[in-house]
Amino acid sequence: MCLAVPMRIKSVDGFNAVCEAKGIEREVSLFMMQGEEIAPDDHVLVHVGYAIQKVSEEEARVTWDLIDQVLEHA
Repeated sequence: MCLAVPMRIKSVDGFNAVCEAKGIEREVSLFMMQGEEIAPDDHVLVHVGYAIQKVSEEEARVTWDLIDQVLEHA
């Protein structure tokens, strides 16, 4: 099973971005999203350090709500 985590882009530098989720920042590769328009405040799904898909802010929020529910019952 693979898990991608939604993160908000804070800054972009070429094929790299600084992303944030739940107060944690990570450097993320945008290499797999070549040709996609990516800018600060966009949301992306991140899997093992790579942004793999752009998502809406609403999709990111709903995903985090579901992850939080799962963790509450773990």
